[in-house]
Amino acid sequence: MDEDGFSWKEEGRKKVFDCAIFSIRESYCRSARAGLRAYTVIDASDWVIVVPVLETAQGKKFVMARQWRHGSGCQTLEFPGGVCESGEDPAQAAAREMLEETGYRPGSLRRLGALSPNPAIMSNRAHVFLAENLIDTGRTEFDPDEYVETELVAIEDAMRGMGRPPYVHALMGSALLYYLQDSRVVPPASQ
Repeated sequence: MDEDGFSWKEEGRKKVFDCAIFSIRESYCRSARAGLRAYTVIDASDWVIVVPVLETAQGKKFVMARQWRHGSGCQTLEFPGGVCESGEDPAQAAAREMLEETGYRPGSLRRLGALSPNPAIMSNRAHVFLAENLIDTGRTEFDPDEYVETELVAIEDAMRGMGRPPYVHALMGSALLYYLQDSRVVPPASQ
């Protein structure tokens, strides 16, 4: 155990709730400073977010998904994404989710990074990918309760709108930042 009390060691856990998309557990952790405490943790599968860039006659555009979000009670405009299925590699999940939600297949797919959606209470990761050289299959495959409209959005419009309706999903802002930080998009700062 860490002697400065900054780190915690889990000594036990108990599942307190389980549903189709996540479970909740109590994690019993000890630190040198605080002793034994119980913390609530949400366990969910890893997620993927795909930043699809389509070359058009009007310039590069994002392929985005407009859909209803029950948690916020509003429509959002997001990059395609979703849950990694059991045993599925994040890159495979990214290609599958993009195809299902937009009908576009990535010609190339590159990992931009991964982040913790809310490390205070969630154990999963969100993996962000850049998809380019897109192939329009003309076919989508929505889940039974999924209603999605595909929209082509100018990159500048998404950048200006991020954080305001309909661009309110916080993880989309993080995915956009990964896209902007990518060395092929923003040159590294001179030293």
